[in-house]
Amino acid sequence: MEGRLLTVLVCLVSTVAIVNAGDPYFFYTWNVTYGTASPLGVPQKVILINGQFPGPNLNSTSNNNVVINVFNNLDEPFLLTWSGIQHRKNCWQDGVAGTSCPIPAGTNFTYHFQPKDQIGSYFYYPTTSLHRFAGGFGGLRVNSRLLIPVPYADPEDDYTVLINDWYTSSHTTLKNLLDSGRTLGLPNGVLINGKSGKVGGKNKPLFTMKPGKTYKYRLCNVGFKSTLNFRIQDHRMKLVEMEGSHVLQNDYDSLDVHVGQCFSVLVTADKAAKDYYMVASTRFLKKELTTVGVIRYAGSNVQASAELPKAPIGWAWALNQFRSFRWNLTASAARPNPQGSYHYGKINITLTIKLVNTQNVVNGKVRFGFNGVSHVDTETPLKLAEYFQMSEKVFKYNVINDEPASEITALTVQPNVLNITFRTFVEIIFENHEKSMQSFNLDGYSFFAVASEPGRWTPEKRQNYNLLDAVSRHTVQVYPKSWSAILLTFDNAGMWNIRSENLERRYLGQQLYVSVLSPEKSLRDEYNIPLNTNLCGIVKGLPLPKSYT
Repeated sequence: MEGRLLTVLVCLVSTVAIVNAGDPYFFYTWNVTYGTASPLGVPQKVILINGQFPGPNLNSTSNNNVVINVFNNLDEPFLLTWSGIQHRKNCWQDGVAGTSCPIPAGTNFTYHFQPKDQIGSYFYYPTTSLHRFAGGFGGLRVNSRLLIPVPYADPEDDYTVLINDWYTSSHTTLKNLLDSGRTLGLPNGVLINGKSGKVGGKNKPLFTMKPGKTYKYRLCNVGFKSTLNFRIQDHRMKLVEMEGSHVLQNDYDSLDVHVGQCFSVLVTADKAAKDYYMVASTRFLKKELTTVGVIRYAGSNVQASAELPKAPIGWAWALNQFRSFRWNLTASAARPNPQGSYHYGKINITLTIKLVNTQNVVNGKVRFGFNGVSHVDTETPLKLAEYFQMSEKVFKYNVINDEPASEITALTVQPNVLNITFRTFVEIIFENHEKSMQSFNLDGYSFFAVASEPGRWTPEKRQNYNLLDAVSRHTVQVYPKSWSAILLTFDNAGMWNIRSENLERRYLGQQLYVSVLSPEKSLRDEYNIPLNTNLCGIVKGLPLPKSYT
């Protein structure tokens, strides 16, 4: 029936799907509340979404319209971000302090976003205060459209595995520690899908596999500071996707998943019918913390072996594993064109920005930053100040240099905003002078992680870049006393967050924003501010500026 609107309503608990001749709409209602759970055996206050900890899995398909009405039933403001979703032309939905006013307690806000031309494994989490320490996170998957082939057979089932470190103290206690100038120390344990397991304990199976069948597991490290190594007893994992990109399908005994990163692997149930342990353990900490979860072969009642596969040692192993990750240039992406059609290695670099993570004491309290500036969030979100043409009252652009001093001895606390010309091809170097692992995320984009090496970066290091098949992703790790380089085109207008994925460091200033303005001020490049946007700070109560056309 060409030209006639076809509408189908499907009701699924708190979900309504509306499908029409264009991209379908999916409607969700999420109630955010406090509750009590015992992830490490100690009762503590956690954040629930629709009564669940972790929150519900959000299952989408490329180009779907996702509409989520979030009711904040906490006693303080709340925001959610959708890590890895690019929000093309639509940073209004990003859900970070630089773009959005938080949802006041006792009110609701409706997010509307579209994973445009994206596929892959992602997650969502709270960005206000330190709510992520209490939960409120969950898996977010974007499936490929049926007309776009994926480079492997359909699995028997598709499982989400959220792994993270965890503290038994409440998020308010942890916040008070950081606000007082102290640090958090080591986490208390590790969780798999909100639970901790013990070898030989009465662990209910988290997943079931039928003998001979192949399953897809989506692994995401939703934690706070710890790289986690993930492995499955007696089973190899075939890596097929990483943060939205199909990759060359190598087999791995274990995978280092750094904070904020997501992998998709295929696992075949080709062993003896019994239980097997999934293992997640911390890496690069003074003390190794480990948890297990059970995978059961259907019909089995044989317990898993108490002998766990060991984690690798040292970060040289992890660096070599990173170098084995390659983009699958023959696979289709979210659109029906080969992923390799974008020859990023042949584009001239217009701008190089080096970001050196910095730590110092300011007014007796520990702060972190980039290039000597420790970011502080503003009462008026940066994007709102810019959109209302009042930015000069809230922040200054480019308070850091693209090339920092060789030695940074002090930290300045102020908003940190870079102004980058629309459609500029940029090289960003993350340089880590510390002995700890770092992990960094960029909202609104995927980038090419072209190199990671020990030492300090110099222009001569470019000869070591992978300019052919580096994986397109949104999070990159930086090893101790090392650097990592990424390449991307800033072609998505908006205000976008670059942040440490270490939540303690991010909260204490190790983040910044990139303002990418289209000179046209046209709907071709950026959407208008949504009419339901909360206004706060100096723009509260003001009429909206003239709409783009």
